Amino acid sequence: MRLLMIGDVIGRPGRKTVQLNLGELKREYGLSLVIANGENASGGTGITGDAAGELFSYGVDVITSGNHIWDKKEAFKYIVNEKRLIRPANYPPGLPGHGSYIFETKDNYRVAVISLSGRAFMPALDCPFRTADDLIKNLKDQADAIVVDFHAEATSEKIALGWYLAGRVAAVCGTHTHVQTADERILPGGTAYITDLGMTGPYNSVIGSNKDVVIKRFLTQLPMRMEVAPGICQFNGAIIEIDETSGEAVSIDRIQNYE
Repeated sequence: MRLLMIGDVIGRPGRKTVQLNLGELKREYGLSLVIANGENASGGTGITGDAAGELFSYGVDVITSGNHIWDKKEAFKYIVNEKRLIRPANYPPGLPGHGSYIFETKDNYRVAVISLSGRAFMPALDCPFRTADDLIKNLKDQADAIVVDFHAEATSEKIALGWYLAGRVAAVCGTHTHVQTADERILPGGTAYITDLGMTGPYNSVIGSNKDVVIKRFLTQLPMRMEVAPGICQFNGAIIEIDETSGEAVSIDRIQNYE
């Protein structure tokens, strides 16, 4: 089976770029599952029920997130009822929502999707490595394959988690930096890995934001409201093929389209 993981979707431009690209990608690759990181899908930061619903309507099956999951107050209630929207599993106990979701394909193949957040240069959460251990232990008998969205800043932390989970999950794909890396590979034991899936949103921008505002902010060090940039958009992600018998990844290919 083949699945697509889409890099951070940025605001309305990112959502529309998903709409423009997803149908053809599904037809071309015969995708059984589409996962998108949507923590910036509403206005460039946070996510609302409307933004999530729009992505689901375009064919996204599971939405992962990260440190901006709580930026829109609506998310606190929405995430309780919409289990296909998951937040990092290593947030403290008692918070709304869940850190994983099991998706069943039309062929009854079960894929567990896990969301984790890094700790280097990020909010101080529970250990993502130990959280992954606990989740894998609980999910391995419920799912045929497991994939992980690791929302983290530090390249070293992402690579370390990839090696730590090698042979235990089908994929570890990084998000958060909005810059696609060119290090996709299959780790020993059949684990597809890429340090960052990239970003789906404005191309002539600073990681999705209006470049003039960001430059001025760096020059003056004054607080300024960030704006989603206008103009052409990019679609970043990766297509992963999983052997349904073993639950191991056999290939990973980067996607980089422009609209």
